[in-house]
Amino acid sequence: MRAVCWNGITNVQIERVPDPQIINPRDAIVKVTATTICGSDLHLYDGYIPTMQKGDVIGHEFMGEVVEVGKEVKTLRKGDRVVVPSVIACGKCYYCRNNLWSLCDNSNPNAWMAEAMYGFAPAGIYGYSHLYGGYGGSHAEYVRVPFADIGPVKVPDGVSDEQALFISDAFPTGYTGADYCDIKPGDTVAVWGCGAVGLFAMISARMLGAEQVIAIDRFPERLRVARDYCHAVPLNYEGTDVVEELKQMTGGRGPDACIDAVGMEAHGPSLLGLYDKVRQTVRLTTDRATAVRQAIQACRKGGVVSIMGVYGGFLDKFPLGAAFTKGLTLRMSQMHAQRYTHMLMERVAKGEVDPTFVVTHRMSLDEAAQGFELFKHKEDECLRVVFRP
Repeated sequence: MRAVCWNGITNVQIERVPDPQIINPRDAIVKVTATTICGSDLHLYDGYIPTMQKGDVIGHEFMGEVVEVGKEVKTLRKGDRVVVPSVIACGKCYYCRNNLWSLCDNSNPNAWMAEAMYGFAPAGIYGYSHLYGGYGGSHAEYVRVPFADIGPVKVPDGVSDEQALFISDAFPTGYTGADYCDIKPGDTVAVWGCGAVGLFAMISARMLGAEQVIAIDRFPERLRVARDYCHAVPLNYEGTDVVEELKQMTGGRGPDACIDAVGMEAHGPSLLGLYDKVRQTVRLTTDRATAVRQAIQACRKGGVVSIMGVYGGFLDKFPLGAAFTKGLTLRMSQMHAQRYTHMLMERVAKGEVDPTFVVTHRMSLDEAAQGFELFKHKEDECLRVVFRP
């Protein structure tokens, strides 16, 4: 089959690779009908996630048609149209039974790698390095889906591929971020980053009862989307003091909750932002802390900082003292997709949300290299690229 393979930093190529096979009776094979480049893919593309190997098939946000099922899969059959959570979970371990799906004990065959780095292993993720299981990714014609009786969600008639696609990752990630905020009626929620995850976090915060949502970014076209589709108040962080602006917008108190939807490659216009970028470029640190620093500094006393942007290793100049002194609650994780996918599918099917507003570019797999560059540099007002294998 044809697939997009990682061949080094900022080097992806379309190649011929072996077709995936059923290797466990709980497996299914899904023919990919839509897959999208996630911001997390850029961390692989730019070389900040370790344990990538040349030829790895990347991508983790996808949907498609079931073409084969293992003998123990009871919930799916050939021909079903499904969206597949990017996080792989067994459904039976302690963490899955407690709705902590991205912490599954049984889906990461390379647990020893993650244990050496983090102490414990997270769940496996499609196409996201050998640290997360070494699974084949979704930027391909076919994908092997483990534990297929647990993850995939059937797509109702009347819901298009692109409407369902983002229930794989971006929508539940944004919803997880908002859910972590313990939102109460009348709350103000500030969201750093107007990529797809940030935009879905804004929509989710509104769904959960936030009165005011503030969108923080530097690209006018993204801020327009946040305003027009998510009913957020736009705040361009260039040329202003974000923390002071947020205080002014909240009567001096600060937002009740802050969501970091940016992560390890956050851009910062200040000298501290330049310092972060230089240290990350020469690999003296793994992550840039601009967004999470601002979130901690801006959040009101006793508030919540929800971190959904991916971080891979170590942060420099992390303001733990501010978080401690202000009594903040910090919540973070890979999203627990299976907790939310059925509910989000119902909302999409009822027409309450149409996730397709984030799609700006549609391409074939053969255009993957162009798509990654377009997405990375946000050229042509690119928000999300969808591949249709």
